[in-house]
Amino acid sequence: MKTAKKTRVAFKTYSPKQIDIKPEWFLVDVKGQILGRVVTKIANLLRGKDKTIFSKHVACGDFVVVINAAEVKLTGKKDVQKEYHKHSRYPGGLKTTTPGKLRQENPAMIIEHAVAGMLPDNKLKKGVMKRLKVYGGAEHEMTAHNPKAITL
Repeated sequence: MKTAKKTRVAFKTYSPKQIDIKPEWFLVDVKGQILGRVVTKIANLLRGKDKTIFSKHVACGDFVVVINAAEVKLTGKKDVQKEYHKHSRYPGGLKTTTPGKLRQENPAMIIEHAVAGMLPDNKLKKGVMKRLKVYGGAEHEMTAHNPKAITL
């Protein structure tokens, strides 16, 4: 008895390449918004998690310009009690600062530190962080790229 020959359908998994990716520019105003809630959405935009071609081994995200970083909110008493640490790897080289002090010196560091903490620690992290542009005030230098203003 003869059996019918089965036909196979070949499905191919799409894997994006760096050439296929067309990054966009977005403008985010964080004035009066809560730090953690805004930063999670910014991290997803930078990684490209909202795109259908997302792949974790390719940096397929967009560029994000953040303005008014000095006016981002921290809930509770985090402005005084939260601490950022860095160490020079020498004895007694621990430097500690609070978001309140950092907001006066360099408000962009608050956003950059929070976004960096939400990205995976791999080879793409450095390149993804270069796509983030943070400004303490309302003016920015990226007007030539015509970033789309979005609300998060």
